[in-house]
Amino acid sequence: VYLRPKNDKIYIEEDWTEAGIATELMRVGIPSSEIVLAFQPPEVRQFTEFAIT
Repeated sequence: VYLRPKNDKIYIEEDWTEAGIATELMRVGIPSSEIVLAFQPPEVRQFTEFAIT
C-alpha cells in the first residue's frame, strides 16, 4: 500500500491488499469524497464513487 496526503485528500497510489485500503479508510470514517484512487487515470476516476482529484 502506498498512500499520499495531498490537498486535504488521501491519494491511494498503490494498493495490493485483498479487501482494498479505500474500504478500510471508509470503515474508519473517511468519506469517499476525500479518497482519490490515484492508481486509476483521471478519466476513469469520474466513474467511481471516489474523488477525482
